Amino acid sequence: MSRDVFIFSTGKLHRKHNTLYFTDEEGKSRPLPVEQAESIHLFGQVDFNTSLLHILTQHDVRLHIYNYYGYYDGTYYPRNSRVSGYTTVQQSAHYLDVEKRLYLAKAFIYSAVHHMQRNMRKAGTGLQTHIDTMASRAALLEEASSVPAVMGIEGQCRQIYYDAFPLMIREGTFSWEYRSKRPPHDPLNALISFGNSMMYTSIVSEIYKTMLDPTISFLHEPSSKRFSLSLDLAEIFKPLLVDPLIFNLVNNRRIQKKHFSNQEGIIHLNEEGKKIFLAAYDEKMKSTFKHRKLKRNVSYRYLVRLEAYKLIKHYIGDETYKPFKAWW
Repeated sequence: MSRDVFIFSTGKLHRKHNTLYFTDEEGKSRPLPVEQAESIHLFGQVDFNTSLLHILTQHDVRLHIYNYYGYYDGTYYPRNSRVSGYTTVQQSAHYLDVEKRLYLAKAFIYSAVHHMQRNMRKAGTGLQTHIDTMASRAALLEEASSVPAVMGIEGQCRQIYYDAFPLMIREGTFSWEYRSKRPPHDPLNALISFGNSMMYTSIVSEIYKTMLDPTISFLHEPSSKRFSLSLDLAEIFKPLLVDPLIFNLVNNRRIQKKHFSNQEGIIHLNEEGKKIFLAAYDEKMKSTFKHRKLKRNVSYRYLVRLEAYKLIKHYIGDETYKPFKAWW
């Protein structure tokens, strides 16, 4: 089974014959299983050269790079052989047609709302008012006639969700005031931003394995320097996968305040905290569940790719897109 490889240390990533090695600052080398690697994630200061890129291309391995705070910077992709001009044309046509674009934008938010409400239900009593209020806001999607209006409704629903966080976080762990991103102003916000960054990267990797163009999106406006379709799909998977994982790690005190650092007012996970989160995240993405339609077990990582395949079928007219909604 392919797996993700995470590197936190400073050192050099290099090729020796047909094997990939990582050499740390002390000169100690260890081989990396390039034949089994899905992606390599670089969190440390790592040197590499074009020889490395050649072997990554041969084995179809992506190289994801993160900044000092652990947030996604960019990716090296091997040459993509999964291209389809017809699919790209149809994907573009769905962006250019207002009604077709609106349908997809709303679909992503319907799924996001479903999973946010699901998290609140699982949190226990005292959140029914938040659930009902969110449902009333989500009902406005039916009449929304523009993508900005859809985004506005999404913002209202998410604010209701964030207002419920104090009732979803166990007392004595972390405090919560409001959502802040650039930079996160407290540990819980830093944890959410880091988790969302990892989800974005996972979706980028899965889209790469399909014929989709990652820059043509529907809810988020396409722009330069980002794979905006990944942001669209992340609306589905952040509340389904990232948020429950965060609640579990925090409420069970597997991640505590000692796992964060403050650098010039920027709160971020330290190395130990990143390792704890990434171990749990990787385990979740590899875990499986019985897919109701496919009648077989699929991993959550593969579930992301299935969502991409559903979009392709929608573009080419095979099957109307219905966003994933967890039924359990």
